[in-house]
Amino acid sequence: MIYDLNIAWSPSTTSERLLQTLSLASSLGYSTVALNHTLELPVPANPKSPFPSELESSSSRTLPTLLHRATLALDDPAASNYRLPTLANAYDILAVRPLTEKAFQNACLTLDIPIISLDLTTYFPFHFRPKPCMAAVSRGVRFEICYAQLLAADNRGRANFISNATSIIRATRGRGIMISSEAKTGLSLRGPADVVNLLNVWGLANEKGLEGLRSIPRSVVVNEGMKRNGFRGVINVIQAASTDDNDTNKPSSGDNETSAGTDTGRSGNKAKNQKRKKGEEDGQFVSKRQAKKLKLAARAAGPDKTPAS
Repeated sequence: MIYDLNIAWSPSTTSERLLQTLSLASSLGYSTVALNHTLELPVPANPKSPFPSELESSSSRTLPTLLHRATLALDDPAASNYRLPTLANAYDILAVRPLTEKAFQNACLTLDIPIISLDLTTYFPFHFRPKPCMAAVSRGVRFEICYAQLLAADNRGRANFISNATSIIRATRGRGIMISSEAKTGLSLRGPADVVNLLNVWGLANEKGLEGLRSIPRSVVVNEGMKRNGFRGVINVIQAASTDDNDTNKPSSGDNETSAGTDTGRSGNKAKNQKRKKGEEDGQFVSKRQAKKLKLAARAAGPDKTPAS
């Protein structure tokens, strides 16, 4: 299964354009996609999912599995409460987009979020150091590279994208890299093989690129689902046992009688076997060596006997 967890969506996106993008993603081989809504601070107290709900019912086209995602832009690391728990109730996946160095370090070391998404076409006045990046990877945070940013950028933006993507790949050693599109239209989508080959030019190995399209986004989806549906993010209750099932598992009276008869038969056979073993133990067994000695002794004693008159 191939994932694309970043299909750009905004309230101004028309349903027809969204359907075209989703149908093209399905034809390219993407089985699960996430509609991404970019939020800005301050976050409302009771956020609601703004995505349209009648896409699957009103469309006759083949669409991939849809998820809802929210990306929150961060520039002030002093604001520690971003209302992430309330956002988790309204969206399936959460991501942050740090804009400053302190916000980036805060996202790598502190925030409980699964994805760090960066606008790689912009110039960052700091370096992506291996220590905070590897600390984020060890915590289970994934860095997202969106290739559609390169297609829509100008010459300066493309140079920044290549430089930033190479720096992130070098800082993380290719680990924890998730590949998405952030496509606003179907023209920005590319096939999985083309994306892997493109990132291979910038230092990401082919196997790492395939993981960024398959296993890594799948782990994000599964972990986020467990956090929302499971007990404390560890145990997931699938179905509780009912009393009817317990009653059907009890054996009937006929079964009890049959089992009792078989038990008595088995006990009788055991008694016979025990008697047979006891009889064998009572008899005297003579070895071949002892039998040979007795036979020789009988022959030696035979001539000494005198016939009776």
